[in-house]
Amino acid sequence: MQKKLIPEWISVGVLSERTGISISALHFYERKGLIKSQRNVSNHRQYPKHVIRIVSLIQVAQRTGFSLEDILLELQELPNHTRITLEDWEALGVRWQGELDRKIVQLTELRDMMSDCIGCGCLSLERCKLLNPYDELGEKGAGPQRLTG
Repeated sequence: MQKKLIPEWISVGVLSERTGISISALHFYERKGLIKSQRNVSNHRQYPKHVIRIVSLIQVAQRTGFSLEDILLELQELPNHTRITLEDWEALGVRWQGELDRKIVQLTELRDMMSDCIGCGCLSLERCKLLNPYDELGEKGAGPQRLTG
């Protein structure tokens, strides 16, 4: 089977087909500054074919819990601001590893707190670590501490 060649510029439909992302989501990514297109003579959006990798990176990053704002900051840090190379992927992995480790710790803590809370049933704001974590104002007493303090 012969490998299908991708033209240097692709339509939004082709980009959607290749990435599995809806056309409306691609337009949203573009409005957010994550990807860029240009218009052809018929005024249709065209994307450079390397945008396929950028959209793939966005998908991976979103699945691991990164916000679009975080992803945009990372894309802006790429050396050439367009193409994602193997070195770029590796560098992102190293930078994101610490953040992913923090998220794993947070989720583990949340899971452990939930098992304590499920049996409780009180949902007390005074002692509930899920609804009221790190309650510093509660130590000052009941009521609107920010307004009365």
